[in-house]
Amino acid sequence: MYAVAAPAIAQSTRTRVAEVDLPARLKEVEHDAKLSESAFKTGRKVAAVCANCHGEGGNSLKPEIPNLAGQNPAYLIEQLRKFADGRRRNEFMEGMIKAMNSDEKIGMVLFYANQKVVRKTVSNPALAAKGKEHYSKTCWRCHGEDGRGNEKFARIAGQQPDYLRATLRGYRAGTGLRIDPLMAATTQLMTDADIDAVVAYVMSME
Repeated sequence: MYAVAAPAIAQSTRTRVAEVDLPARLKEVEHDAKLSESAFKTGRKVAAVCANCHGEGGNSLKPEIPNLAGQNPAYLIEQLRKFADGRRRNEFMEGMIKAMNSDEKIGMVLFYANQKVVRKTVSNPALAAKGKEHYSKTCWRCHGEDGRGNEKFARIAGQQPDYLRATLRGYRAGTGLRIDPLMAATTQLMTDADIDAVVAYVMSME
C-alpha cells in the first residue's frame, strides 16, 4: 500500500511546485525582509552547486559560460521558466532547474542579483571604442546605457565574451537555441566585425 501511495504524493508535490507563480512569489519575498534573508541563504547554498559552471558568486571563469552576477532577479526568474517549459533549450540546465523547488529558484536569483560582476580589462581599446559607437546607436534602447538591462532585458555589462559572441551570431542566423524577433532583426544588420566590436565594449562595462 505504501509503495503505491508514495509516488502519488510525490507527483502531487511536483504539481504544487510547478503551479507556483514564480514572478509573484519573487515580489512577495523581495518585499518581506525575513523572507528575503531566508531566501538569500537558500540561494547561496544552491549557488555553491551552480558555481561549478557559473563561477564563484556568478562570475564565470569560462568565456563560453555566462555570468549570472548582477542580473535582474525578475529577468533570471523568467529564464528559469523558459528552461523549464522548453522555450530555452539546454539539456543540462533543464534537468538542474526541474530538480529545484520554487524557494530554491527564488533564493538563487536573489543571491546572484546581489553579487558584483568582476570587471574585465580592455585588451583592445580601439575595438572597444568601435563597439561603444555601435552600442550607442542600437543596443542601449533595450539593455540600457549602462548595459544593466531590466526585468525584461538581460544585463550584458561585463558578460563573458565567447558567450556574447555565440549568442549574437545565433540570433543573427536564426538557428540558435534562443529565438527572439527583435534580436534577430537587430543582429541581421551586424557583420562579424560589428559583433566582435560590441563584445569587446560590453565585456568591459561594469
